Amino acid sequence: MDASQRSDPLVGLVLDRRYRIDAMIATGGMSSVYRGLDLRLDRPVACKVMDSRYAGDQQFLARFQREARAVARLKDPGLVAVYDQGLDGHHPFLIMELIEGGTLRELLRERGPMPPHAVAAVLAPILGGLAAAHRAGLVHRDVKPENVLISDDGEVKIADFGLVRAVAEAKVTSTSVILGTAAYLSPEQVGTGDAGPGSDVYGVGILAYELLTGSTPFDGDSALAVAYQRMDHDVPPPSAAIAGVPPQFDELVRRATRRSPEQRYPDAAVMAADLQAIVEELGLPPFRVPAPQNSAQHAAATALHSRMGPDDGDHRMPAPPPRQHTRAMTRGPEDWGSTENRSAASHFAGIAIDELEWARQRSRRIVLFWLVGILTLTALVAAGAWTLGSNLQGLI
Repeated sequence: MDASQRSDPLVGLVLDRRYRIDAMIATGGMSSVYRGLDLRLDRPVACKVMDSRYAGDQQFLARFQREARAVARLKDPGLVAVYDQGLDGHHPFLIMELIEGGTLRELLRERGPMPPHAVAAVLAPILGGLAAAHRAGLVHRDVKPENVLISDDGEVKIADFGLVRAVAEAKVTSTSVILGTAAYLSPEQVGTGDAGPGSDVYGVGILAYELLTGSTPFDGDSALAVAYQRMDHDVPPPSAAIAGVPPQFDELVRRATRRSPEQRYPDAAVMAADLQAIVEELGLPPFRVPAPQNSAQHAAATALHSRMGPDDGDHRMPAPPPRQHTRAMTRGPEDWGSTENRSAASHFAGIAIDELEWARQRSRRIVLFWLVGILTLTALVAAGAWTLGSNLQGLI
């Protein structure tokens, strides 16, 4: 057990006499996330434990409970499932599906900006999850790479619905605090604090820009300065920052990040439909999004496994997550291509990548292979029949 795990008083605690906290995954200003075990169902879970200062705020607890119940009713492959919520002593907690993998932030740090087909593969499930929430009248309010999880099986899911709204109404939160990450906030969230489906669309637009270019469009000396830049400035097209971005993606980002909510996509479902049309127009191939290799979640699982072994009393301990055997990471979009085709002439962002063209060529080669095979087989059958016919009289 490392020093941070030894010093954490929550590690080893059983919340609500059911959820054992096994190892910390990440911590922030409002909460900490742990790897845990549901002792009743013998199921690994993620435990989000809010800061103890929220335990005495009845307004927060009521909102926290309502938001958790609303999110638990949502069902979509792009959403992290919520299993339970409660208060154990001074610890408000949320129990969620454990995603064996890591965050989109960790993946961006490992691999850098993405080519368009990888961006589409990330955005589609995010928009699907947000669309399910928007249909139910819920708004996320904090779309950012830290809240997007990628499993070792290639699943992309968005987490932390409702927490920003609950914290916003807490008495312990200063009204001067801008909630959500400044780089992804919509102009209306900065100006008035209001948020609707269009606010989530704006966040996805900023996220799309970052996936394509490797950075967010605005910067400044402080979070407040970054947040207020979007009040007076439009988000520039990604192609202005990095060469090779298709104009369809420039338009996707432009419409999603209009300063006026009325000029954006009205909700995530409409943006998802536009993204799908772009995928079809460009002929982008399917892509399995890889989980980050060096994630906090993987580290927590490995530490837990080494500390407690394969079996812990009556409760099975999870095995460490499988690691992907890939080449060493680079910091550019060529890392999203295949290793066999580095010399292809196609480029994205000025760097040779060829997975898109390679996938198209592979499809054409497969069709050509089968066509040649069928023609060859037909010719052989015809030749055999002709030979047999020519010698039939002699055989008789």
